[in-house]
Amino acid sequence: MNHYQPRAEDIGFILFDVLQAPATLAELPALADNADPDLMRQVLEEAGKFVGEVVAPLNRDGDEIGAQWKDGAVTMPPGFRDAYQAFWQAGWPALSGNPADGGQGLPTVLEMVLYEWLSAANHGWTMAPGLLHGAYDCIKHHASPELQARYLEKVATGEWLATMCLTEPHAGSDLGLARTKAVPQADGSYQISGTKIFISGGEHDLTDNIVHLVLARLPDSPPGPKGLSLFLVPKFYEDGRRSAAVCERIEEKMGLHGSPTCVMRFDEATGWLVGEVGKGLNAMFLMMNAARLHVALQGVGLLDAAWQKADAYARDRRQMRAPVRQNPAEAADFIIEHPAVQRLLDTQRAWVDAGRVLAYQTAIELDVAKHHPDAARRQQAQQWCALATPVLKSAWTDQAFLGASDCLQVFGGHGYVREWGIEQVVRDARVAMIYEGTNEIQAQDLLFRKVLPDGGAALRALLDALQADLAGRPSPASERACAGFDALRGLLAQFNGQPAQAQALYPVAGDFLRVVTLSLMAWAQARLASASGAPGAASAPAFERWVWPEHAMRLGMVAAALRG
Repeated sequence: MNHYQPRAEDIGFILFDVLQAPATLAELPALADNADPDLMRQVLEEAGKFVGEVVAPLNRDGDEIGAQWKDGAVTMPPGFRDAYQAFWQAGWPALSGNPADGGQGLPTVLEMVLYEWLSAANHGWTMAPGLLHGAYDCIKHHASPELQARYLEKVATGEWLATMCLTEPHAGSDLGLARTKAVPQADGSYQISGTKIFISGGEHDLTDNIVHLVLARLPDSPPGPKGLSLFLVPKFYEDGRRSAAVCERIEEKMGLHGSPTCVMRFDEATGWLVGEVGKGLNAMFLMMNAARLHVALQGVGLLDAAWQKADAYARDRRQMRAPVRQNPAEAADFIIEHPAVQRLLDTQRAWVDAGRVLAYQTAIELDVAKHHPDAARRQQAQQWCALATPVLKSAWTDQAFLGASDCLQVFGGHGYVREWGIEQVVRDARVAMIYEGTNEIQAQDLLFRKVLPDGGAALRALLDALQADLAGRPSPASERACAGFDALRGLLAQFNGQPAQAQALYPVAGDFLRVVTLSLMAWAQARLASASGAPGAASAPAFERWVWPEHAMRLGMVAAALRG
């Protein structure tokens, strides 16, 4: 079984040739000094070495040995702690953090590439630091100065890891049903009591402390989401005492065995309010939105990992005779020469390439939204992120699982046994469709919160901007994208905002998200086609033949729902 190998040249092509990222980032005063292409390339090369040499080799043991629970303590798989200690001490978790908080002040897109690679190399290990940046943002923007003084730098640098304690056994994704209580104390602290489930990294031995961010409600708070507040509860206090945050057990899961998914019980654990009373979800959404983009890149990375394995196998394994023989003297041909295998592999390549273009553009827009001197440009960037994030999270985690299954098919029976490692990718990828808001929730978020309230105005503005971007890049790919934009605009014109129509759209929210996904992919493919020297030449024809036809089908399904 080969370990995943990051390919910095592929990423560099997208960042520098396709997206011209340094030019955009140079417009941002906070990042202008760190947008140098040579610096960015150096960071990518070193990140690739760390991922490929340190983290990737631990993936098999992480799956087979897994995290181990005993008497409330969790021992991580062999090598995990040493790798994490090397990770944070080398400064990798702090890539995009503010230098004043211990960060390095580098562009967000470099952090996103790093976590894409980490997820591809060892998804279980990467779950531990995956929430760090969101926790950092949450503490930085909402915690009191006293809490920031105690916890911000430790989280920013990754010296301490963090959790996001949201759901409860009876609640699932409906956080408004949460019952965990927070009782005010005379000293300004709170006693937190309740049980949280599905807490990634709730207990482990990777770091010396864990910072839990916990949703709870005060005794007199109203029911529902508006009654929730956010609290910080550490594993250990400053005086060395351990808090009453107890890991009752870890879940036995389909995959991600290297990541402890914990049931956490808080027994009057002392914690402190983060943000305002009753606005816990507002503070937590900062963390959740950052996490959703990370999850989208998990999808891209896992799909690339599956493709790498299947592509290498297809180039080495001989099986039967291909319709067009490359070497008639051989008794059998490499399976890469069989058209059905080519279709499976090239389709996944099209998804990986387009996903990277869109995800990296979103990461760039995140920095534009924070740092651009022009308010209108910041607003435009915020609109891009609001629309693109649910699309990326949903579509690319779907494809990570479905595409990894297709890649398993390339191996035939060998893919179903553990020797080759492809079945682990399939198992590990499945959960990303569920957490940080199920993909059905993402589709409803896009349609009912981002599109219908303004009659599709923000989405039309995005399509107009993408079409203007392609105006100077004439090609068949650009024509296809613009035709797709026109078809989507036609669909948006049928939305009337009436309650009856909204009811009709609920069953096809996922289909609408797919229409938007494919429209954005068409733009990404056009940008790829306009850049010379594209490394994935098979990506463009595969998108045109095997992916793009879905656009018309999904449009028809949504239009049919509108007609009733």
